[in-house]
Formats: sequence, C-alpha cells, structure tokens
Amino acid sequence: MAQVNKNSSGQGSGKTLPITRPFFDEEEIDKLRACLNSGWVTQGPMTKEFETVFAQRHKVDYALAVTSCTTALYLSTLALGLGPGDEVVVPALTWVTSANCAEYVGARAVFADIDLETFNLDPQAFEAAVTPRTRAVVVVHLFGLAASMDDILDVVRRHSLAVIEDAACAIGSEYRGRPLGGLGDIGCFSFHPRKVVTTGEGGMLTTNRADLAGLAASLRNHGSEAEPGPGGPPQPYAMGRFDRLGFNFRLSDIQAAVGLAQMAKLESLLAERKALAGNYHRLLVDLPELAVPYVPEGCGHTYQSYVVRLRAGGRGRRNRIMEKLAEKGIQTRPGTHAVHRLGYYAEKYGLKPEDFPNACRGEDETITLPLFPGMTPADQEFVVNELKKALSQVFSHP
Repeated sequence: MAQVNKNSSGQGSGKTLPITRPFFDEEEIDKLRACLNSGWVTQGPMTKEFETVFAQRHKVDYALAVTSCTTALYLSTLALGLGPGDEVVVPALTWVTSANCAEYVGARAVFADIDLETFNLDPQAFEAAVTPRTRAVVVVHLFGLAASMDDILDVVRRHSLAVIEDAACAIGSEYRGRPLGGLGDIGCFSFHPRKVVTTGEGGMLTTNRADLAGLAASLRNHGSEAEPGPGGPPQPYAMGRFDRLGFNFRLSDIQAAVGLAQMAKLESLLAERKALAGNYHRLLVDLPELAVPYVPEGCGHTYQSYVVRLRAGGRGRRNRIMEKLAEKGIQTRPGTHAVHRLGYYAEKYGLKPEDFPNACRGEDETITLPLFPGMTPADQEFVVNELKKALSQVFSHP
C-alpha cells in the first residue's frame, strides 16, 4: 500500500529527520492500478495526459516526458545543434549535468560566477564569459528560485544566444508571473525523489518551438518519424522512418501515472513548502551567523531545497556544524557543487578554485536544512534549536 507521509519523522524518537521525502497517498495507487489494468505500460495514453497537464500548468506549447532532467538537457543541446567548436555558458554553482550537457555533444562548458545572495547566474559574469564561439547559455533556477531572467535575456539578445532553462528544482515556479520552462528556447525539469513532484526518476522537456519539439520527440524515440502515407490511421505494415541516430529516452506510462497523481497535488505541495520556508525565515532571520534564502522581487521560489549560508568560517566550520546536526539525527548536505572544481572540468580546462570565488563559497558555506511534506512546527523548532546550539559551539571554539 501507499505510504501516507502526513506524520513528522518523530524528532526525539531516534529517527532521522530527512532533508526531504516524497508524498504519496491513495491517488498514486489509483492511477497505477488504472495504468496496469489498461495493459498499456510503456509510453502511451497516460504519458500523453501527463505531458498535456504539465504543458498547461507551465503555459508552453509542447512538453515531452523523458527519462530524467539529464536526458532533457542532453536532448536540448542536440536539438539546438550544438557541437564541437561551440561554447555554452553555465553557472559555476550547479549540479554537474548542467555543464555535462554541453560536453556530451562535443561543445565546451564555459563557467560564469554566481550572485552569492541568490546562488543563481550573475548576469554581468555571464556577459563577461561570452566569446565569439558562445552559442547558448544554461540558466539554472537553483534550489527552485527563478533566475534574474530580464537581465539574462538582455545579454542573450545582444549576443544572439539560445537559452536552455535548467528548471530541475523549479516545477511550478514563476518569473514576474510567467511560469519557468517557457522563457527560453527549451526548459528542462526533474522528477527525482528530492524534487517537489516525483515519478521516482524522470524528466520533462518544454518548449514553444515546434521545430525543437519535433526533433526532440524523434530523438527521444530512437530517431523515428512517422512513415509518410496517404493519410488516415496507420497501416499494420507501417514501420516508421529512421533518418537520424536516436535514443530510447521514453518515460513509461507507469511513471506517468505517478506523475499525474503528483501534479494534482502540485499547488498544495508548493503552498506547504512555502509555508515551511516562511517559518524557517521567522526562526532564523535574526541569527547573525547565517544568511537565509533571498528572493528578489518578481522571482518565484519552490523551496525544493532550503539552503542557508554561513557568513563566515568557511568549509571547516560548516562541516563541524553539519556533524553536530547529524549527531542529533538531522540530515543535511551542502547546497550543491562548484562544478569548476570537479576533477573532469578542473583537469580538462586547467580551472582553479579562485577562478569563481562565489561558486566556491556557495558550496563551502551552505547547509541544506530538512524541508518535506508533513514536516511539523515541532520538527522545525527542533532543527533550529539544534542549529543554534551547533552555531554557538562552533563559533565559540574556532
């Protein structure tokens, strides 16, 4: 049966308070039962319905369900025709696949530093990274916070660049009233279990361009296209055409069934996360050692992750604080990677940590606090009280 995640993790009971966890109830079971009873469990009617619901919510013309956000990012670079000799600007603080998608097609990921207040791409650093070889930018809406799209799109227009929105964390979020995923050429979303909506694994590619949607749909399905014919329903002998090299990146109807049940909960899940984040703000805002999440005017935030930053002390103090929280059964993790310090990129391009100092601080000074459906005020007070104790102990003994 489904696990109904209405209860807290039971702080004080010896259980771990997780960073997050998915919320499932009987709606997922009902959708799965309907899918299995239909006998159609690969990409079919439920996947189509899932895509339609997702496209309507994000106000885009096309939504294509795929196996992961990584897959969506890869298909984006392929559909845009990126390749050897091309450069793609990527924020230096992000999950590694934001950069990998350029490397997959033989292009070069070129990093730009972030705004330390928002953890998103700094528009001035972005423009400084543009060269005559630059063809695209991956705009990451990190942790669910919409990036400063007006400033970024000004740079894009001046240099005639394509825009890939990495909205892995930002399902349902908006920028100045417009849903993310349709502000650039292509949007990419994740349904990983840490995300607001999950299908276990899975992703969605969104676009308003028919040419990109058609190419991505073909590449998703082995490179196939419908075989030309006289019109009417497909004939039993129709095999389709395969004029390009493609992949099997199809989401199953089983996953789409879960996704439909999750999408029906999206507004309530987002509202709960925002309420929990607001309570954290209230409890933490007066702590001088911490910077709480900053949300610029017009930028939506899903709070897929609630990430705080130490104002001083660096990685050493941050790690000691996280260790003390772990001793109390409170699960945390750093915000994400400073990608230019990872071995592949540091070695291939001779990058140094000091090349992107804000990204380094974004990795070294951040702590992701627990935030999940069903989290109670008592859970949050427990986290905050233990965090205050850890801050006091660590900062009093540098």
